[in-house]
Amino acid sequence: MKQRETFASRLGFILVSAGCAIGLGNVWKFPYICGQYGGAAFIVIYLVFLAILGLPILVCEFTIGRASRGSMAVALDTLEKKGTRWHRLKWGCMAGSYLLMMFYTLVGGWMLCYMWKYVSGQIVGLDTVQIAGSFSDMLQSPVQMTGWMIAAVVISFGICALGLQNGVEKITKVMMMILIVIMIVLALHSLVLPGASEGVRFYLVPDFNNMKDYGIGNVVFAAMSHAFFTLSVGIGSMEIFGSYLNKERSLLSESINVVLLDTFVALTAGFIIIPACFAYGVQPDAGPSLLFITLPNVFNHMAGGRIWGCAFFIFMSFAALSTIIAVFESIISFYIDLGGWTRSQAVKFNIILIIILSIPAVLGYNVLSGIQPIGANSTIMDLEDFLVSYNLLPLGSLMSVLFCTHANGWGWNQFITEANTGTGMKFPAWIRFYMTYILPLIIIVIYLKGYYDTFAGQGTTVLTGWMIFALLLVGIIIYTAFAKTKKGN
Repeated sequence: MKQRETFASRLGFILVSAGCAIGLGNVWKFPYICGQYGGAAFIVIYLVFLAILGLPILVCEFTIGRASRGSMAVALDTLEKKGTRWHRLKWGCMAGSYLLMMFYTLVGGWMLCYMWKYVSGQIVGLDTVQIAGSFSDMLQSPVQMTGWMIAAVVISFGICALGLQNGVEKITKVMMMILIVIMIVLALHSLVLPGASEGVRFYLVPDFNNMKDYGIGNVVFAAMSHAFFTLSVGIGSMEIFGSYLNKERSLLSESINVVLLDTFVALTAGFIIIPACFAYGVQPDAGPSLLFITLPNVFNHMAGGRIWGCAFFIFMSFAALSTIIAVFESIISFYIDLGGWTRSQAVKFNIILIIILSIPAVLGYNVLSGIQPIGANSTIMDLEDFLVSYNLLPLGSLMSVLFCTHANGWGWNQFITEANTGTGMKFPAWIRFYMTYILPLIIIVIYLKGYYDTFAGQGTTVLTGWMIFALLLVGIIIYTAFAKTKKGN
């Protein structure tokens, strides 16, 4: 049997895994919701949920990967008990990786496009209307968006083609180090802008009136949801890096390092964006409008705005590409582990396949804009995001937790033995009850609340239909977990 590739260094594993977790949500969502829901008070609640929700699931994924020495394509088959059905759920993980890349490659292309706009000076000196028009023109051009999407795909697969150590680890490690340095420089620059102190106060000083206005329950749920989604767990994109780990370090220690780096990036993004927006009297938004309309307006008012804008979109491009590279590595491993393909064969096949699969998201903003699959003004990309973020990520996370804790899955004893192998912090045995019963319940609540929030405004009939569908999907996972084991194969 061919020996499994491994990371060349512990730092490489941490930076690559963090690169997968660090996504656009850290930048275009976290600073906004943090300020909106009470600043420092929200951060404290968020960190608590990150520790009790995101971290245990991340440990589960890394542990499944390291114990199986394979991707999700074979991990459940390898670890499950004979006669159980866990292996059937791998197809959801594999589908999730493809669905995520069907729109994330497009967004990665947007980042590359805007990096080029700043390098070439195309966006410098534009007024507010022209900046908004520039973003709109890009969305209306399927040729332009396809070209940048293809660039993101080719660059990322090209890195994966070089191998784990020489490509994914070596290049992502450099990208992440540059990303961190750029973020620190941008944050320091924002903090010294005139009027930036008001932004810092908005971002970090607890505002209990805001929490009261939005409702404590809503604030807590927002913190819980973001803590859950920020680590990109549920579709095997973290599990694959666990499969490349040796047994020298315990997995709780490694998971904490990844969580800390992801949190550092999210918090630092706030120090970049919020003070700068306040310094120039611009209300910080969430979503694409923040990155492509609000911030370019801010940069155009700064001295040396072209340089700061260019640095920002280099950082954003690296954040997007690090996630794409990580998920592409997971996809490549499916073919290597399941079909015996070479890395080169898997890369060549998937470059073409991913480009084709990404076209609907591109056309959803122009040629196919009339298709609004999940409600008024929604796009094909919104549907793909909904399928991944509100279905496959929570359901995949639920599967991982149940598999690691339930006797009919891999089982608690096997899980905690593997997780605690090596030096470093040990996963506590006393957390078993929480992991087995309470954590799955929290995941289910987050999952169902996501459906409710998405469809509550579309009428009782639509909402009821979608909630029934959601409950059926949860039922499939629960049935798999608690069905009696059969003898034999």
